[in-house]
Amino acid sequence: MGTMLIHPWDQASKDEWQALLRTVDFGQLVAAGREHEYPVVVPTHFLHRGADELWLHFARPNPVWRAIEENPHVVLAVIADYTYIEAAWDAEDGVPPEHGVPTSYYTGVQLRCRAEIVDDPAEKFAILAAQLRHLEPEGSLRVTPSAEVETDRRLLPGIRGLRLSIESVQAKMKYGGNKSAVTRARIADQLASRDGPGDLAVRSHLLRRSRPD
Repeated sequence: MGTMLIHPWDQASKDEWQALLRTVDFGQLVAAGREHEYPVVVPTHFLHRGADELWLHFARPNPVWRAIEENPHVVLAVIADYTYIEAAWDAEDGVPPEHGVPTSYYTGVQLRCRAEIVDDPAEKFAILAAQLRHLEPEGSLRVTPSAEVETDRRLLPGIRGLRLSIESVQAKMKYGGNKSAVTRARIADQLASRDGPGDLAVRSHLLRRSRPD
């Protein structure tokens, strides 16, 4: 069984990965099926329903259904708060900047789940309503799909719901936890100066998670 490399200083706590799922609701569902040359990988929104359950839905023609029917064990993978760390920034004290080794900082969470397909119309409506309440803006009029609405009733047979029960979690927050305080401070300053996409979020994790020397 494949695993993600997680060093002790990169291990995310349960509180950390659960907090991530309160703010990140898009990832990739990976279904291996059985004896396929490649797994089925589906980019998707999802709804975290507390500590151990996720709700999703897909169109009925999606090839993921066959893979799930063959093998209900799936992975939902999420990547968040990532950026590139330039080589010169990562050089430890006494190492010339031109000899620095570049890297990436990121959060990676892989939720290993057992999938349950939902075809009951009422249960599918419940999944859709919960997702709409989560995703639609405050004041939206489109938060209650119903069999009383013609378009909803007509479209419902074209989708299937999915409930994922989380069985185990691999959660990694790689933000320089093995670096010296001096190196971490330098990288934090460089991130603040560059201020590119993801840099400030990464800087926040770097400063929050760094181990005292």
